[in-house]
Amino acid sequence: MVYLDNAATSFPKPQQVGAAVARFIHEIGANPGRSGHKLSMEAAESVYACRKAVASYFHAPGAECVSFTLNATYAINFALKGVLAERSGSAHVVTSNLEHNAVMRPLYTLKRPYTAAVVDLADDACTLRNFEASLRPDTSLVACTHASNLCGRVLPIAEIGALCHKRGIPFLVDASQSAGMLPIDMQAAHIDFLCMPGHKSLYGPMGTGILIAAHGETLATLIEGGTGSNSVDFAQPDLMPDRFESGTLNAPGIVGLHAGIRFVRARGQESYVKEMRLARMLYDGLHRIPGIRLYTPRPWGNGYVPVVSFNIASRSSVEVTSRLDKMGFALRGGLHCAPAAHIAFGTIDQGMVRASIGAFNTPEHITALLAAVKKLAEEKDT
Repeated sequence: MVYLDNAATSFPKPQQVGAAVARFIHEIGANPGRSGHKLSMEAAESVYACRKAVASYFHAPGAECVSFTLNATYAINFALKGVLAERSGSAHVVTSNLEHNAVMRPLYTLKRPYTAAVVDLADDACTLRNFEASLRPDTSLVACTHASNLCGRVLPIAEIGALCHKRGIPFLVDASQSAGMLPIDMQAAHIDFLCMPGHKSLYGPMGTGILIAAHGETLATLIEGGTGSNSVDFAQPDLMPDRFESGTLNAPGIVGLHAGIRFVRARGQESYVKEMRLARMLYDGLHRIPGIRLYTPRPWGNGYVPVVSFNIASRSSVEVTSRLDKMGFALRGGLHCAPAAHIAFGTIDQGMVRASIGAFNTPEHITALLAAVKKLAEEKDT
């Protein structure tokens, strides 16, 4: 099976990730921060080592700003609802027209007014102007993706962050498709809340996510419970990261995530350059096949992540990916939990076929996929 669904989760994982998880389970195994014995202390030190690595990699103000969550969706909900919980019902939010439901569904649930700024697929300056035009006197938060999970377009978050900083508006970034892929300097980009999964381009296990909150102590909480700290007090602790880490952490997953981060750091930008080369190879090959619909300009470095979405004429994207699955290719069809983006592209009924490239894909994988797509495109409708 040729795996090209890395935007959903990266696969395969580096060997050292599985080894780190297995070592924790078999040699440490204790609950971090819940006991004073040697194994618990070693577990806590392992978790803290990952916390420090995350803070360093994303240029957070400090390791205490890093909270581990179940996934990026949990991190987004913690930050978005934490900011808006104590603000009036008229508090306005600015987001983009390419957002995942991890942002859109919390906004819908909160019934807060929002404006979706249009992302220009070729011009960052135009995107920035659209964000600026969307701001209002009552805007309480700007929350947007860094890179679209549907089309791969990268948003100019440093410029959007500077705009928010100038206006005194908190800035939340969903880095689900960019963390580990693109360099992110949280402080330079004026990001107040950086949310991400551990299992995509950071190559950690599923069940790991991260919220980096520069001022997390100011957020209202969604979950309260045992933190292993200040246990005599019924109130949830204000100190970070305990404020958002109630209950037992996924310590084996966090240790695996640390191994994934080391893998990513060792490869540097070489991996992104290689994956974008494969994305352009795929895009160019699809462009030459009659009947293929492409929805973006040719992806270029720093403007896109290695995600290429397409359709075969008016054929159902789910039917196409099902056929490709039988031919030995794992891609994703449908709406990708991003109906807002499909509305923007006019594909809400058809969906799109998405190929997302990872560290272990090769030119041979792309060549084989293009041959399979060409075969499907040449079939006569029955």
